Amino acid sequence: MRRVYIAGIGVSGPGLEGWAASRAILAGIEPYAPAALSRPTGTGLPATERRRSTLVTRLAVDVAGAALGGADPGNIVAVFASSGGEVEVIHGIFEQLAGTDRRLSPTAFHNSVHNAASGYWSIATGCRGAVDSLCGYDDSFGSGLAEALLRCGQEGRDVLLVAYDLPPPFPVAEFRPLSAPFGMALLLRVSAAPGVFAELRGGFLPEGLPATRLDDPGLESLRLGNPAARGLPLLAALARGLDTEIRLGCGMGGCLRLEVRPWL
Repeated sequence: MRRVYIAGIGVSGPGLEGWAASRAILAGIEPYAPAALSRPTGTGLPATERRRSTLVTRLAVDVAGAALGGADPGNIVAVFASSGGEVEVIHGIFEQLAGTDRRLSPTAFHNSVHNAASGYWSIATGCRGAVDSLCGYDDSFGSGLAEALLRCGQEGRDVLLVAYDLPPPFPVAEFRPLSAPFGMALLLRVSAAPGVFAELRGGFLPEGLPATRLDDPGLESLRLGNPAARGLPLLAALARGLDTEIRLGCGMGGCLRLEVRPWL
């Protein structure tokens, strides 16, 4: 199993705005009360890039910045995972092409690629390390975490994992309904350096065992309603401060088995 250490967390979802404000809820100490998510700001993006960016990009940048904290992003490896990416932009392009005026906005075309969020983040931070952008449908979070664990083990470098998704517009929503926006990020370190607060061991199981569920009905509904929120059981384990074993879907017909050991 791969072993890494967690040094930073970013989370943004209905009723879960920031790790500090969400810990007691995820630990079951305070009740979960879904509330409208504040509009993502894209803090950290240059003004010009912020104006050009989309909501889903700003969501990804916000949680990435929260997890990164004061760490130097210059040479960090990053993995961005999203089941839909820039669905709203692509929808707008299709609408434009279906009309009489088919002249596409260069900015819209620029924003339509799946790795738009990771590109904006690289520009904003000056990151010179490898940055991956992947999609694994409902298992996008688990696939991204599996890739991050491999990166830590093979390259011996710290990895920032960012998962994010927004509900798509109509008519895409009829075929791909997501219940709410959600984003989360983890800063994973390869060694137990100062500042880490949990140990995480993970490995792939070829058996397709059920993913870990959440006891709270509201949080479980959120977990099922957004692929990025499939990481909530991991956050809940960290919030409780107890050694826990959880499973996450990661595609490939199997699952990702995690041993979570918080040091809080």
